[in-house]
Amino acid sequence: MKVFEEYLNKFEEQKQLQRMTEVLTWVSETFPELGQRIAWNEPMFTNHGTFIIGFSASKKHMAVSPEVAGITHFAQKIEEAGYAHTKNIFRIKWEEPVNYPLLKEIIEFNLLEKADYTDFWRKA
Repeated sequence: MKVFEEYLNKFEEQKQLQRMTEVLTWVSETFPELGQRIAWNEPMFTNHGTFIIGFSASKKHMAVSPEVAGITHFAQKIEEAGYAHTKNIFRIKWEEPVNYPLLKEIIEFNLLEKADYTDFWRKA
């Protein structure tokens, strides 16, 4: 989590800081094999150099990015969880609970799908 300290120190809103810290810590502890990095000013988790999942913050929500393939594969479950999504991200409002079982499923999907992947991003 040391990699994310500078990013987290930029939060002014305490509730947002707590939520982002909670989620990043959960991913770090649940998937200790994942690499941690800041890219494009966002915390990201990688596996053997390939992107697995990223997070970003806005005033009203945390955005979760599992790439288009992750959104497409889990669109129904994301909607059932009550989260809005685009083709690239889904949004968890700061006051909404995090659906950790869904987040775990998405990360496991990306780990499996990208097990032999050599590029950072999926090719369209």
